[in-house]
Amino acid sequence: MPQLIPNIVGTFAALCSMTSFVPQIVKIWRDRDASEISLRMYLITVTGFSLWIAYGVLTRSWPVAVSNTICLGLSGAILTLKWRFGRRG
Repeated sequence: MPQLIPNIVGTFAALCSMTSFVPQIVKIWRDRDASEISLRMYLITVTGFSLWIAYGVLTRSWPVAVSNTICLGLSGAILTLKWRFGRRG
């Protein structure tokens, strides 16, 4: 029972982190424009999620590893869209 509250908080934190990237992906895809997305910010974000995954694996914290893997995929998608639609033509 003492782990119930931390697990609930962690679950909601992970869900918020994961879903926070979706509106940006949808907007970039719909507008075909990522010119206002910061390349440096997403390079750092992708690096950070990669390090969190490594931390989760090394500490055997699978919720940390799995949620950050999903976040890495979503932020990586934004980074890919930035490279694809970064300049208006």
